[in-house]
Amino acid sequence: MPTHDKRIELGGTVWMTVGGENLGGPGRVELLAQVAERGSITHAAKAMKMSYKAAWDAIDTMNNLAGEPLVERVTGGKGGGGTVLTRRGAQLVENFRLIEREHRRFVAQLSTEAEGIADDFLLLRRMSMKTSARNHFAGQVSRVQRGSVNDEIEIEAAGGHKVVAIVTHESAEGLGLEVGAQAFALVKASSIVIVTDAEGAKFSARNRLTGKVSRLVRGAVNTEVVIDLLGGGSVAAIITNESSNSLALTEGAAATAIFKASSVIVGAPA
Repeated sequence: MPTHDKRIELGGTVWMTVGGENLGGPGRVELLAQVAERGSITHAAKAMKMSYKAAWDAIDTMNNLAGEPLVERVTGGKGGGGTVLTRRGAQLVENFRLIEREHRRFVAQLSTEAEGIADDFLLLRRMSMKTSARNHFAGQVSRVQRGSVNDEIEIEAAGGHKVVAIVTHESAEGLGLEVGAQAFALVKASSIVIVTDAEGAKFSARNRLTGKVSRLVRGAVNTEVVIDLLGGGSVAAIITNESSNSLALTEGAAATAIFKASSVIVGAPA
């Protein structure tokens, strides 16, 4: 006659966060490890059973939150180049695995001590925030300009990039947005305008982030443009194929991402 083991055992997963935003857990760290092993985003994505775009999106998010590149492209060589981890990326993988081993030992010890506790013992787990906005900038509020109706909030993100947002005074107070507070800015890729020759030009948009085009993903109608920013991080935009052709966008070309303060959604860690 089969016996049913009803002992309570504990489990858990290690996640890294930066400013309340998820940098990564076992899945994302394994993606980095696969990049190191296979030397290719394409092969790493296949090994992880995820799309090439999903792999790059995850890496872009990690690069932004880390404040520096975790992977880099190499050219030349027998295979014509590929993708490798930076020193920081390799260190992150190694340290995460050390932490994860210690975490497993800790949880195993707790499970041993948990034998005999009530069946209604609850395990609390922090929920991961999900959003459709392509661009996430986490950092600290560096400036607040109060208004009678709206407030202007400036957030300094990793890499020294500053994002300005306009929010209602009520929302600013409710989120606790004051200088030094942790906050994050969300910007949809469709809200970003790409400019390739902004020198001397004036724009009403408050936000201008400059760098070099690192990736172009062309679709039937639109093109996703990813710009690696000076100082670290990246920003993604969705523009029409016609606009991409008119701008003559190519990988390595200088470009500026421009977006209005009113297009920025501001949040604060719970």
